[in-house]
Amino acid sequence: MKAMQLTGIRRIEMTDLPEPVISGPKDVKIKLSVLGICGSDIHYYVNGRIGSQVVSYPFAVGHECAGIVIETGKNVRRVKPGDVIAIEPAMPCWECDQCLAGRHHTCRRLKFLGCPGQSEGSLMEYIVMPEESCFPLTGNLNADHGAISEPLAIGVYSVRKSGDIKNLSAGILGFGPIGMSVMLAAKAAGAGQIFVTDKIDRRLDIAEMEGADAVMNPLREDIVAGIGGISRSGLDIVFECCGEQEAVDQAVEILKPGGKLIIVGIPEFEKWKFDADRTRRKEISIQFIRRQVDCVQPSLDMMASGEINIDRMITHRFPFTETKAAFDLVAGYHDGVMKTMIDFE
Repeated sequence: MKAMQLTGIRRIEMTDLPEPVISGPKDVKIKLSVLGICGSDIHYYVNGRIGSQVVSYPFAVGHECAGIVIETGKNVRRVKPGDVIAIEPAMPCWECDQCLAGRHHTCRRLKFLGCPGQSEGSLMEYIVMPEESCFPLTGNLNADHGAISEPLAIGVYSVRKSGDIKNLSAGILGFGPIGMSVMLAAKAAGAGQIFVTDKIDRRLDIAEMEGADAVMNPLREDIVAGIGGISRSGLDIVFECCGEQEAVDQAVEILKPGGKLIIVGIPEFEKWKFDADRTRRKEISIQFIRRQVDCVQPSLDMMASGEINIDRMITHRFPFTETKAAFDLVAGYHDGVMKTMIDFE
């Protein structure tokens, strides 16, 4: 089968790999239909690593995906051949202390699609996944919804971890696909005023269309003064969604005393810095987000019901053969890109 593998920094090449086969009674073989390019994929493409996770070439990334069930193991009951499914990229052991505590997203023996040292990614024609990672798409849901359910689930989980957000003011610093997922989830949860920042104007246009109360570009505006001028008492919650130290510094300034800072973004550097005096005096609560847990099906349900609409998230599409061009577009933040999809057909 054909696969697109990283072969070096900013290098992707089409390779031939053996087609995977079912080896266990709960395995599901899937023909890929569509894949969304994630920011973490770009980290591996541009830097060859995320923290301690270092790429050993050649390696296929990709984990936001959906496809068609081709074959199932003898004990599979959730899906059948011909089903179009969303794919949860995490493959926990279900036996360690973390899994037994309901934290299977931090499983001690977790395997994750497209994560170095764990599992090859889904930038290939076929993959085999455990039954638990397969979610049937029904009603008006299509493969695009299936692929988007992965980043959307992170947004839903982030909002859940922030507590009851109803009528509370929120800042979203960084409005890429994860920031947009957070905003859609926050609005669905009844958030009050929402403030959005990003360095790409087209993304801010999308935020406005999605109902943001104020949008600001930090390349042109003083974010702290701008938000402070509108919400003088400070914000209840800030979601850091871009992995930038500058955004964390801004968050500490615009949060009210007792506010919550939810760090969702993945930084390219090794250590965050926090203003000890400001964070202590304001008694700011800081919550880090690691992917998501048990939010794929709720995300699919919210898209199916119309509670969340992801139509504005997908801005670009490329065929599988032009994967490198797609990665270069996203890595360069060109053409106002929000979410780029790879079509296998």
